[in-house]
Amino acid sequence: MSKTTRILTVDDSASMRALLHHALSSSGFDVAQADDGVAALEWLALNEVDLVITDINMPRLDGFGLIERLREGSRHRDRPILVLTTESSDEKKARARAAGATGWIVKPFDPEKLVAAVRRVTH
Repeated sequence: MSKTTRILTVDDSASMRALLHHALSSSGFDVAQADDGVAALEWLALNEVDLVITDINMPRLDGFGLIERLREGSRHRDRPILVLTTESSDEKKARARAAGATGWIVKPFDPEKLVAAVRRVTH
């Protein structure tokens, strides 16, 4: 039996977290959630995860800061991180890549494309 892929979604929007949870859990993924980068770091200090999906614009610690913090340590250096955001500028994408993001998905997301992207970076 294969291990269930565990995903942490990080978004300050409760409705977006609900959409993500539904799309991912209905495809068989184990989904945990955080409402900003600080909450994500606190959760990740105590839990293991296969993939992080993060928004960019959040209070306390934004997605860029979260990606940078995760890439600083050895524990999450190679962990796939997908950015899911309404932002689509080349400058923001380049900044996310420079911080260490694995991929970029623009909101509103297509659940099938999201699941395909998750499978691509976790297998």
